[in-house]
Amino acid sequence: MTPPPSASGRPPRDPALPSTEENVRLLVDSVTDYAIFMLDTEGRVISWNAGAQRIKGYRPEEIIGKHFERFYPEDKVAAGWPREELRRALAEGRLQDEGWRIRNDGSRFWAGVVITPVFDHTGVHRGFAKVTRDMSDQRRLIELEQAAQRMNEFIAMLAHELRNPLAPICNAVSVLRMQPDLPPVVRKMGDMVDRQARQLTRLVDDLLDVGRIATGKMSLQREHLDYRELLLASIEAVRPLMVAKRHRLEIEVARAIPMHGDPTRLSQVLHNLLSNAARYTPDGGRITISVVVDGTRCVTRVCDNGQGIAPDALERIFGLFEQEAGVARDPSERSLGIGLTLARTMAELHGGSLTAHSEGRGRGARFELVLPCEAPVSATVVGAAGPAVQANRLRALVVDDNRDSADSMVMLLGQLGHEAHAAYAAEPALRSATATDPTLVLLDLNMPQQDGFEVIRRLRSTVHHPLYVAAMTGYGQRSDRERTRGAGFDEHLTKPVSLDQLLRVIERASALIRH
Repeated sequence: MTPPPSASGRPPRDPALPSTEENVRLLVDSVTDYAIFMLDTEGRVISWNAGAQRIKGYRPEEIIGKHFERFYPEDKVAAGWPREELRRALAEGRLQDEGWRIRNDGSRFWAGVVITPVFDHTGVHRGFAKVTRDMSDQRRLIELEQAAQRMNEFIAMLAHELRNPLAPICNAVSVLRMQPDLPPVVRKMGDMVDRQARQLTRLVDDLLDVGRIATGKMSLQREHLDYRELLLASIEAVRPLMVAKRHRLEIEVARAIPMHGDPTRLSQVLHNLLSNAARYTPDGGRITISVVVDGTRCVTRVCDNGQGIAPDALERIFGLFEQEAGVARDPSERSLGIGLTLARTMAELHGGSLTAHSEGRGRGARFELVLPCEAPVSATVVGAAGPAVQANRLRALVVDDNRDSADSMVMLLGQLGHEAHAAYAAEPALRSATATDPTLVLLDLNMPQQDGFEVIRRLRSTVHHPLYVAAMTGYGQRSDRERTRGAGFDEHLTKPVSLDQLLRVIERASALIRH
């Protein structure tokens, strides 16, 4: 039977049901994700819910009646910040803040806080409602993201600073190796310097690629290529190491293999697999490289009879900075433990895979690289260069505030039969351009006073004949390349510039002049 309505017209409240106020109290008390409690007008705690007990670590009998400043670090209390928060909340109607707070056990947590003044029905200020959220996890994520960004920036700057001294070293070695009738010991030392400089360059590139993978910025520059030619070139790059260790090398790859991929990244994968096989195979060992095409699948197997891999490490070795424990290494062959991580990532970005196989320690290893390839075509090598065209003799201007880098590049261009001049700053470069009328400019970006972007702007506005301008810099990330392209550079060269890259630029500059 429904009870009769009260004088107000509403049904009377069932005494068995809690009041609205009681509902609210039960709701607040049961919340555990937020600390919700009341303060009196002076800041003393007068209520305490389950969330406050969980987050701050106080039982109600331990904290009610105590001033809320005990939740703050000592420096904040000394500065009067708890009372300032109450003053601002009262003056502004609400205060929101984030900062470190102290639990009952003395530990700190990062808190998001909202303080709202509370008034009774007559407008009298009765205290404050305070809601606190533990945001320590979010704070850690932000700090990790910031640390990763700082690390990426540091690695990019480190790469730039390492590439600057590498450039003149590589240039000087190229000039040295062009000299006729070098004594055998000088030629041998030159080859050694060249190998070590290139190894350092690869380490710098690997470090940058780790940053790209971590931030999801790794990308491919795909083009049509012949995988067979790419593989043979990679073998030649590693052959000196294999010769030094007297390895017997067997190669099984019969014909051209058309593929659509990033030649630089694929070379990186192959170089890693081949150099690992050479490093972890004892002197006089055997290394077999075989390629089988199955429809549109190209399977490359790199096998050795070296140190092998423990079963539990076959997957772990692909982890970042991972190296198999207990494997004997020559101190000169230590690595950062990032090569296989990068190799697998590059393979997967191409739509392929990279796996390791071994029957255990001392029983050799086999790495299997699977890549998608195109349907077989005629025996003509895809992407092979046509007949070499004799490059015109160029007038070149090299602009770099690193004098060794500029001077060594001038010497290298001279050895290749071109007229070259150096300038070490923006204004001398512009004066030299007026005096020598260059057709090729190799331009550093990071220079004092005026950078390379200002120099190319002024060059383009004053030189009206065909002019090929290549950025020559230690910065080589995708954003750097996009910026130079937008600024009107014809090419972006990352230091140290290889002889092959330089010859390509010379040919393109010559083609520009011919047309």
